[in-house]
Amino acid sequence: MQQPAPAEPSHKNEYKMRIIMRKLFLVFISSVFCLAVHAQQNSNYEQRYNLLVSKLGPDGVGVETLLNNWEREDSTDVKMLTARFNYYLAKSESQQVVTKSTKKYLGMDPILSLKDTTGKDVFYFQENVYDDELFGLAVKAADKAIRIHPDDLEFRFMKANAYIAYEKESPDMAIAYLLDLIRIDTGLSKPWKYSGKAADKGFFEDAMQEYCYSFYSIGSDKAMDAFNTLSQEMFRLHPDNFSFLNNIGTYKMVSQEDYKGALKCYDKVLKKKPEDYIAIRNGVLASRKLKDVKREKKYLNMLVKHGPDADKRSAEVRLQVLGKK
Repeated sequence: MQQPAPAEPSHKNEYKMRIIMRKLFLVFISSVFCLAVHAQQNSNYEQRYNLLVSKLGPDGVGVETLLNNWEREDSTDVKMLTARFNYYLAKSESQQVVTKSTKKYLGMDPILSLKDTTGKDVFYFQENVYDDELFGLAVKAADKAIRIHPDDLEFRFMKANAYIAYEKESPDMAIAYLLDLIRIDTGLSKPWKYSGKAADKGFFEDAMQEYCYSFYSIGSDKAMDAFNTLSQEMFRLHPDNFSFLNNIGTYKMVSQEDYKGALKCYDKVLKKKPEDYIAIRNGVLASRKLKDVKREKKYLNMLVKHGPDADKRSAEVRLQVLGKK
């Protein structure tokens, strides 16, 4: 009958275990070292990039070469992806001076104003224009960043901001992109990130309100339509956020000259938030447009109660004037 092999002495087993553990430890140390070297290399690229940009700008000589090397080292690095987008966007951008008959253009003040031969004011504005091909490369860079980091709003906002800058008075791509982003937001199962960190509750709504303001600041007919479209969609999804209802009222007052419709919006806001300064102030303006003294007095009294000190004083003076009529 075959006998089992004799057991190895315990000290030999302990020796083998020490050898195995030593190998595992060396593998672990090697992995940590590689990660540290990788992080150090990325840090070096970032430092060199920041130095170049500080001296030559985001599209300066040598920036593209550095970005190519950085991308070969780590094609998913957030800072590299942002730098690549900024490079192409800056490369595509140039300035030209345009003349307008209005004191505002795209939300900007003029850099110069002169009189023409008839004595009329002519206003000069510096406008950014973009090379289509290079701008397309910037958008592709943003798209790549979004594919790699789909839950980080920073890259999606980069793309939206680029569209707004590129399209100016006709923000068709910008509003379409933002509406699509809202659709994504409604189906999101986890919170957004921004710059790699979890975004606060309400961050997305606040960001959309900033985009509403951007369209309003541009002030063209199509930009105002985008302002209204974005506000309508956000208020439909977030009926407790009265900033968007105030926007809708402002669109009615400014773009449509529908002062009664605007007042209906402001009154709905004030029913829920009687201290809402924007609704009160705009209620005064809409009432004055309608020459409705009774309504204007109502909003002026609200302004005295809830407005900042400067507005309180002017509201009190206006009430005294109206009281004499």
